[in-house]
Amino acid sequence: MTPRYHPGFRPDIEGLRAAAVLAVLGFHATVPGMAGGFVGVDVFFVISGFLITGLLLRDITAAGRFSLAEFYARRARRLLPAAGVVLLATITGAWALLPPLRGGDIAGDVIAAALSIANWRFVAGQTDYLAAEHDPSPLLHYWSLAVEEQFYLLWAPLLLVLALLARRLGRSAVPAIAVAVVVLTCASFGLSRWWTDLSQPLAYLASPSRAWQFGAGALAALLMPYASRPHSPSPSDPGRDARRDGRRPRLVTRALLAALGLAGAAAIVWAVAAFDSETRYPGTAALVPTLGAVAVILFRSPVSAALSLPPIRVLGRLSFSWYLWHWPVLVLAEAALGPQTWPVRLALVLASAAPAALTTTLVENPLRLSAVVTALPRRGLALGTTAMTVPVAAALLLNGGAVQGAAVTRATVADAPATGPAAAPVAGLQPPPAQARTDFPRSNGCEIALTATTSPPCRFGVPAAEDRIVLIGDSHAGQWFAAAERIAVRRGWALEVLTKPGCPLPRLTVVDQRLGREYRECDTWREYALDRLAAGPPPRLILIASLNAYATDRAALTRAWDSTLDRLTRLGAPLVYLRDTPLPGEDVPVCLSGRPAGDCAFPRRRGLRPDPLAEQIAAGERPGVRLLDLTPLLCPGTAGTCPAALDGIVLYRDGVHITDTLAVRLAPRIEQDLEDLDLIPTVL
Repeated sequence: MTPRYHPGFRPDIEGLRAAAVLAVLGFHATVPGMAGGFVGVDVFFVISGFLITGLLLRDITAAGRFSLAEFYARRARRLLPAAGVVLLATITGAWALLPPLRGGDIAGDVIAAALSIANWRFVAGQTDYLAAEHDPSPLLHYWSLAVEEQFYLLWAPLLLVLALLARRLGRSAVPAIAVAVVVLTCASFGLSRWWTDLSQPLAYLASPSRAWQFGAGALAALLMPYASRPHSPSPSDPGRDARRDGRRPRLVTRALLAALGLAGAAAIVWAVAAFDSETRYPGTAALVPTLGAVAVILFRSPVSAALSLPPIRVLGRLSFSWYLWHWPVLVLAEAALGPQTWPVRLALVLASAAPAALTTTLVENPLRLSAVVTALPRRGLALGTTAMTVPVAAALLLNGGAVQGAAVTRATVADAPATGPAAAPVAGLQPPPAQARTDFPRSNGCEIALTATTSPPCRFGVPAAEDRIVLIGDSHAGQWFAAAERIAVRRGWALEVLTKPGCPLPRLTVVDQRLGREYRECDTWREYALDRLAAGPPPRLILIASLNAYATDRAALTRAWDSTLDRLTRLGAPLVYLRDTPLPGEDVPVCLSGRPAGDCAFPRRRGLRPDPLAEQIAAGERPGVRLLDLTPLLCPGTAGTCPAALDGIVLYRDGVHITDTLAVRLAPRIEQDLEDLDLIPTVL
């Protein structure tokens, strides 16, 4: 008898969908006790792998093949119309509620979501240091849809090839498919563990490291005919009475099946309650909700009955559209109203059920079940294409409006006046907000990659000169490249740049949020950089800077600086600490793209953090180290706010770095201060 790989409609799985979406909603609403609600997506992946592979197995065992066109048409009818409606609504909401530059970001997200590559766009955003300060996208949750579509783009053709080969050989395709599922699942799980240690955002968002969860669902589909019920001996079986007398059935008893189902449900609940942002995820931890979902699907239990209750199933039918709507509603509402407490966030995600219900009733179900659309695969594919084309067109329109503006006018080192930003009023903002985001130091890649542990030569000015300046630190040192370059060029010196983003110059071990783990490469690079300086000739001047936000423990920060400064002072060169610049804490170009500059000022208390090293140098407690403090220029006076722009110059390219335009403008001032301190020779 041919196993029945797809038993038809399962009300408990519809209820499991409801549980999964409620977990995600609770997590995004920051409901206490649901910090691990992100595992609801894992449950969705398992359900998808189970249902889709089960459908394909049904067709393969019945006919020896299936239609790829019909498969993709069915997915297009099921997913794309609702997804397109939410994309269109989101881009419209962004246009109405957000600053133009922010809307331009979201336009790019819409295009990526429509092309089912949103996960890779967000991987780049999560791991790209230059994008790390941007606000969350209202389409971030589309990463999971992209992962799913990428999986089935390869999975369905693979199964079809195996089915056709088996058919030609006159064999069942199921064993070959089972082997493929096991191999794929194991390989993907191994990759997930490796990438979680290497780069957690990559492991979390990438399809290769998530494919094993669809594979787990596929394994459940393969096992379903054998695990759904204990073996029942036939009346003619001679061993029937012996088994009645105490031997267990060939598989397991119904009681044990129910216990396994209950254990699976408990595993999911435990993960929702116990996991949080500190959990190394996905990695091995993802086994808990994944295997839990497999157990709930395979083994009927009282949980199955609870999930089959009509009210739960109503939420399950709504789950896809609700998942699509809840995050844009939450993000756009907070963009308009500011950050909210968890009860308000919960109210917002619950309110998103209203547009979700309308989408399900008016769009998703009518088009999915339409006799006209389902009659031919090409109609379903055309429907899906149209559903994605409309929001993409709207996104292109929005993006075109967001990036309009005059080209940036860049000052050169030689032309910069020897004053601060107030001395050069200009018409409009320079650089314009759209260009300010990319107004980086022109150090040609010397801010090395996150995973790099050594730096290239990175010599500027007069590279072959014996005398040189060293600029060392993180990106907050790198932002002063223009000033260091001016000093070197005007004296015929070389400039050596040693910078690594997110890596504190004081000897601190930190966790990098972009990698989602301890920043081991930073510790290695710091020792490399100090050793490289010690091995070379003494420089004429060492400029150091570092983000002043790596540690809040003054004593620990002081000890960390002790170690680094001790090695630098032994080099015998003048050592100058450039106090960290104010930290706006928000994306300044985005704010300036939609509001007057005065409205983008930020609180002085927030922007000017206590700086123990600067205080010690000013008090004479750090012999051999001099201080340059440009805070009075960047946050003048004693008012309660610091400006985002001064006299037409945009001061910050994001929420933590100054623009290169500002650095160029301040370069003469820094040079003059160093001359006044007799640290460099005066050049007329």
